[in-house]
This record gives sequence, C-alpha cells and structure tokens, in this order.
Amino acid sequence: MKRTVFFISDGTGITAEALGHSLLTQFEHIKFEHITIPYVNSEEKATAAIQHIQEIAVRDGERPLVFATLINPQIRQLISQSNCLLLDFFNTFIGPIESELHTKSSHRVGRTHAMTDHGSYTTRIDAVNYALANDDGITTKNYDKADLILIGVSRSGKTPTCLYLALQFGLFTANYPLTEDDLLHHLLPASLKQHRAKLFGLTIDPKRLHAIRTERRPNSTYAALQQCQLEIQRAEALFLAERIPSINSTTRSIEEIATTILATTGVKRRLF
Repeated sequence: MKRTVFFISDGTGITAEALGHSLLTQFEHIKFEHITIPYVNSEEKATAAIQHIQEIAVRDGERPLVFATLINPQIRQLISQSNCLLLDFFNTFIGPIESELHTKSSHRVGRTHAMTDHGSYTTRIDAVNYALANDDGITTKNYDKADLILIGVSRSGKTPTCLYLALQFGLFTANYPLTEDDLLHHLLPASLKQHRAKLFGLTIDPKRLHAIRTERRPNSTYAALQQCQLEIQRAEALFLAERIPSINSTTRSIEEIATTILATTGVKRRLF
C-alpha cells in the first residue's frame, strides 16, 4: 500500500514532521510519500496548499493524510475543507492545556523553532563549535570543558553522536578514536586518564564496521574484517577493564545512542 502524507505548518514544519513520523512508524506495511509545506501563514498560501492536496487526492484516488501545526484558526479551517484527513496537533492539544492552566495561549506563530531564547541558541552554537573543534582527537587540551568524551575505534559513530548531543541537548562532547597503538597496550591513553569520569565507549559489530570502512578505504588493512574484529575485541576489553560504560551502536539510531548515554551517565541536558 502507498499513501501520501502532507506536513503543513505556519512555521518550519519540523514539529509536524517529527510528531507525524512518530505515528507513521506504527504502519510499517504502508509506504508513505512525504510532502512538507512550511510557512503556510496566509490565505493565499493556504489556497495553494489546498490545491496541491486536491491534486494528490485525484492522482492517488485516496485522500492524503495531513499532519498540521497551524495556530491561525482561519487557515486551519481552510485546510480542513480540502479532501484530506486533517490531524492538527495544536488544535488537538492547546484547548485542553488552556483549560487545565486556566489561561489562554499566546497563539503566536513559529515559537517552537524561533530564536526566542538567545541564551539557549548561544549554548547550541557553542556546543556545536566545541564538538567540531574537538572531533576525532584533533586536540585533547580542551577536555576539561567537556561534558562527555566519546571513545571507540574509527567509524563507530562517535562524530554524529557528538553533533546530535550538541544540537539537541547543548552538551559539550568531544570524541577520541582509539588507535591500534592505544589498543595494543590495553591501557587508556594518558590524555584520557584524568577525564575517566567523562568517558563513554561506543562499540559496533565487526562486520558492520568492515562494511563502513570498505566504503571509505576499499581493499585496505584498515577495512579488513580481521582488523575490525581485532580492534573491536581490544576496545571492548579496554572498556571492561577500565569500567567505562559503553553501548553497541550497530542497530541503534543516533537518537537512541544519545538518549542511552544520558540515561546511563546521568549527564543533564542544557536544552529542552
């Protein structure tokens, strides 16, 4: 089966996409075509969106699903008149919250992803800059400022996890690749010993690591399955000997890895 899904918002559409995708994952037997229409903040733009919805409904012979975050009731009413199943998150939840809090919401458009909190925005930018400046063991002199230091063999998922922790949680996260020399001696590198409490290990299935490295450097010792197996075995032994918490990244998304790290370490996020 195949259905078309619209994500319509008077802002960026990110919230509608996130919530909509979460719901659609429960219908894995259906293939969804995704269409995002952001900044629908005027009747003219609403009319254009309606036309697009109607065209898709005719093409598919099925009415599209529309996930929406629309503050303006007039625009929401216009969209609801199209041939679609409208699921508007704000309209569903704002009313009950207003009732519980005994107050009216601001009904201001675009607050979720706008620069309304300059302190949080600065924290996010600083955290991302820190992750980039301290990626892949480029330098270890700034580790005293780190909230977390991810360690693991090359291509085990450290960099994307660091960037996600920075963007989503505002955490200062560095990462250090365990080299063959590091693993040969079965000891933590000197630059990491004084920061042991900040360390968290990432490991990965050797076959998956072999596939990833082969794309990067085919037919190299670096990518050889035997080399991957040896590095992973030694890295996991190091984590165990040094009592460093770790997670296997093979089948986990970046979101799952990051959430598990915070739950395991107790490190508090700076952004909500």
